[in-house]
Amino acid sequence: MTARILGVDPGERRMGLAVSDPLGITAQGLDTFDRRKDGDFMARLRDLVAEYEVERIVVGNPVSLSGREGEASARARLLADEIARGLGLPVELWDERLSSVEAQRTLAGARAGKKAVDRVAAVLILQGYLDAHPRAS
Repeated sequence: MTARILGVDPGERRMGLAVSDPLGITAQGLDTFDRRKDGDFMARLRDLVAEYEVERIVVGNPVSLSGREGEASARARLLADEIARGLGLPVELWDERLSSVEAQRTLAGARAGKKAVDRVAAVLILQGYLDAHPRAS
């Protein structure tokens, strides 16, 4: 079994989470993490890394449409650095332009809450990464 990749859609309050299948082909959403209600985010990541045998983490980087990094992108970079230091795993930033917009479109009419949007955004971020980095079988 191949180790998995964890995807993170960073937000100020909620973090969308997704994990790859063991072959690194598809992304599945996990429960969204709410920083105000769910406690220690790093502890949650440690649990997920152990449970799914995660070998790498991909953090969405919300660059602007022009490709420039703004305040949210700087926060994502800091989060990625914190995760890399805290877990000792490789962490990559992945361009997540419009992932939340695409997630809202995907869920349009489904009466989905913000947590569902964050979860789908994490799936879209991770799936984009997986599609761009196919693993040799």
